[in-house]
Amino acid sequence: MRWSVIGVMAMVSGEPGVGGLSEVVGVLREWQHEGAPTQLHPGDLGWFWRFGAEATAAAVRTWSRDGRILAIGLLDQPDLLRLTIAPDAQRDEELAQRLVEDVTEPERGVLIEGKVNVEAPMSALVQDLLSENGWKADEPWTPLRRDLTEPVKDPGVRIDVIGPEQAHVRSAVQRASFDGSTFTDERWHAMAAGSPYADARCLVAYDDRGNAVAAVTVWSAGPGKPGLLEPMGVHREHRGHGYGKAVTVAAAAALQELGSSSAIVCTPSSNVGAVATYRSAGFRQLPEIRDKYRDA
Repeated sequence: MRWSVIGVMAMVSGEPGVGGLSEVVGVLREWQHEGAPTQLHPGDLGWFWRFGAEATAAAVRTWSRDGRILAIGLLDQPDLLRLTIAPDAQRDEELAQRLVEDVTEPERGVLIEGKVNVEAPMSALVQDLLSENGWKADEPWTPLRRDLTEPVKDPGVRIDVIGPEQAHVRSAVQRASFDGSTFTDERWHAMAAGSPYADARCLVAYDDRGNAVAAVTVWSAGPGKPGLLEPMGVHREHRGHGYGKAVTVAAAAALQELGSSSAIVCTPSSNVGAVATYRSAGFRQLPEIRDKYRDA
């Protein structure tokens, strides 16, 4: 933990430890609301949980004042911090200045030396301060959203909800969808043991021959809040047949059943095929977002 005392208030930053992860997930749930900027979601922690609770705790950073968490970061990689901020603290000057100091100085224990990236809500003051400190805008990402107030149509293919006995099916489709994927049965079980997975579902789509052809994991943040798709993939041997659209529609239906108000997803803008797939499944493109990066 690090302390900086301003008057009678202390800003504390540090790692929550395994015992503090439930509080972090709960706070992230509270911060999700319709119209919020694209931001870190409980499902992002849930997907990272495939590496285990201890690794997840080690990758999380929190910034608090007077015992209240004001910002949460996930080190998705040692050189990438995905940061989100309490809705009422996004223009908080003391917090923004502290965040910039902590991500800029490697000895603070947040980001490593060299080229690093920070993802943060586009409207947050920390974006302005990073720019003033010489950080640049990186490649654009496209958020997409589907409203779930209207019924979701049947996806038109067989969809199974994956339980522990079918974990091998889900992990195999993941590895066949993403080059270099390290997802295994063991990592599925680790993910499913995490607290965010209590409100999550893994779905697998099948073709008419019974082949598993696409998969998605969806994460609810609670009734009336946006739910997340992370990740969605189509088996490399079964692309071009509409299975991505089908499993994405099924994902929207699953989130609707979980009480989500909308379904959200974010993909690199350069991945035009993914953007087209989500749009075909009823998702609407939102304004692009960009990480900030610092050169080595």
